[in-house]
Amino acid sequence: MATLLRIDASAQSEERSLTRNLTGLFEENFLKHAPGSDVIVRDVGHNPFPAIDQQFIHAAFTPFKERETWMHERLKLSDQLIDELDRADVITLGVPMYNYGIPAPLKCWIDHVARIDRTFSFDLSRGDYPIEPILSGKKLVVLSSRGEFGFHAGGVRSHMNALDPAIAACAHYLGANAAEIQTVAIEYQEFKDTRHQRSVELAEKATREIAMQLALPKLAA
Repeated sequence: MATLLRIDASAQSEERSLTRNLTGLFEENFLKHAPGSDVIVRDVGHNPFPAIDQQFIHAAFTPFKERETWMHERLKLSDQLIDELDRADVITLGVPMYNYGIPAPLKCWIDHVARIDRTFSFDLSRGDYPIEPILSGKKLVVLSSRGEFGFHAGGVRSHMNALDPAIAACAHYLGANAAEIQTVAIEYQEFKDTRHQRSVELAEKATREIAMQLALPKLAA
């Protein structure tokens, strides 16, 4: 059976978070169409990880056989997160747009799983493109909320959207193809008008459809 990795990055409570509503809806519908699937949940918004530091970098770039005990200990959480990522077939990220970018806890999660010799290899003999991903074949779904509107390509605020490009740039670390990311975004949150309500309804509908599509991949064949 498939394994779903659900990451929630909102700082809001369960009741107030639009993105948690979407990730919960995705999980519910994924399991409905793929019963028995495994689900791994990481709520980085409510339980943030420590930021990487000089010790983390030192340990990560030290060859495995040369690491001291403290290095293995410093990388233990990162190893666990990478193991979860490695197991996943589908990754869904609940990502509110904060100040036009991604929430700091999600960036921290990415920093922990983007590891040399674990999720990417680095070889200068490849010339100007020395990085190659190690993981592959994973489906990435971004379930987002934005206080304003028009952040899509060609939209009035597309030039201010630092969230979607950042996730796309790091997709290869997650084993996903940036060109195949499926993004659902609720907009107009700050306006709380009929446009916002309509955006919520459309986002929930799209979330259900994507969950079913990925749970039943033969339907898309």
